Amino acid sequence: MKRVLFDIAALIARVITGVIFVAHGWQKWQGGHSAIASGFGEMGIPMPELAAGYAMVVELIGGVLLIIGLAVRPVALLLLLNMLGAIIFAHWDKGIMVQEGGWELAAALGALCLLFLALGGGRIGIDGILSSMFRRRHDRRAAEEDLVSYRPNRTDTTTGSYGTTDTGSYGGPTTPARSTTEEPPDVPRQPGAPQQEPRQSRLNDEDMREIDSLVADEPPQHRKPPNR
Repeated sequence: MKRVLFDIAALIARVITGVIFVAHGWQKWQGGHSAIASGFGEMGIPMPELAAGYAMVVELIGGVLLIIGLAVRPVALLLLLNMLGAIIFAHWDKGIMVQEGGWELAAALGALCLLFLALGGGRIGIDGILSSMFRRRHDRRAAEEDLVSYRPNRTDTTTGSYGTTDTGSYGGPTTPARSTTEEPPDVPRQPGAPQQEPRQSRLNDEDMREIDSLVADEPPQHRKPPNR
């Protein structure tokens, strides 16, 4: 809420200050550069021609930029220097009151420019819109980089289809690779699937009797070698 109030107050102050500067700058443009330079020379302002050109351009163009909220801080600095020059060389020795040629108005405008230089012009303006766009783009890019950095990486350690090891980006335990010769698990047979015939034993009756006699620790009934 405080931020919104500041933005609204900054917008109002910017527009009013900019209108005042545009009015003074336009008045100087209408008077002409030579007339303004001559007047500055009579006030004792050094380099009156350069000072007149600086004041005309900065007050007119700077006032417009303040109104639209573009380059507020650099413009505020230029206008502050302009007001300091006006206070020091043109109005200081004439007192405070503006009707007597004092520094009242120049000091108030300079104080506003100092605030704009320190705090900016708020979010309601071109500077605020551009800053918001760049901030969103930066946040989106940072979020994408964080997502990529936390995404686990998988590398193949064997040539088989099951031989993958999850190395991860967290440094945790890895999943061991499965052997390529691993037998597939037993799957229940589906109804109607063809059944395999049982394998026939390679041992005949003679071999079985020979095995039984060896297990019982009895001599075999005959010494005939088993048929293979």
